[in-house]
Amino acid sequence: MPDYRQLREQMVAKQIVRRGITDPALLAAMRTVPRERFVGEAVKAQAYDDRPLPIGAGQTISQPYIVAAMIEGIGIGNGGIGAGDRVLEVGAGSGYAAAILGCIAGQVFAIERHASLAGQARRRMRELGYLNVDIREGDGTLGLAGEAPFDAILVSACGPDVPSALKTQLAVGGRLVMPIGGEVQRLCRITRLDDDHYEVDWGEAVTFVPLIGEQGWLGI
Repeated sequence: MPDYRQLREQMVAKQIVRRGITDPALLAAMRTVPRERFVGEAVKAQAYDDRPLPIGAGQTISQPYIVAAMIEGIGIGNGGIGAGDRVLEVGAGSGYAAAILGCIAGQVFAIERHASLAGQARRRMRELGYLNVDIREGDGTLGLAGEAPFDAILVSACGPDVPSALKTQLAVGGRLVMPIGGEVQRLCRITRLDDDHYEVDWGEAVTFVPLIGEQGWLGI
């Protein structure tokens, strides 16, 4: 059986820190969350490889570095998200990114449109003790208005633009990170400056599954 603890340490050292991510809280979370529990048995031995992996329902668990880069993008430490903050993730998949966020933020809400994946992710959170992570099934492009505002929003699927519902559910001063585009995708980060104004920054090229929903891609 692989030594998953050692593989986690190697993943953080070689894939995360070497690429410039150094926040202590984020690195500690990635050293703690058992990624092998968030993939199927057939690919468990590859859980810490430097690439995305299939998780069923045509979805994937993102490459570890991309998970780290997106979480770093919403801001952690030194005034960023912490134990008193509420975070929304859209496109929960197997729940891995939500679990990482759960180690950093006070409350995490994660939405997954596939019932089978949402159910599996919910069971994992209970089994692993991430009791501050609430997995919901539904259209993530609409967010969770009843739980808003959120101090940060992470969208783990690629849309044609940032859904307006998510922008309005972001707290003033909060950040949202998501991939934007079609065949060519780039990470986008928006920061809400006030009720009506947002600052937009563009990051690296990425490849994500499409964001399906009322304010995402339709009919795919």
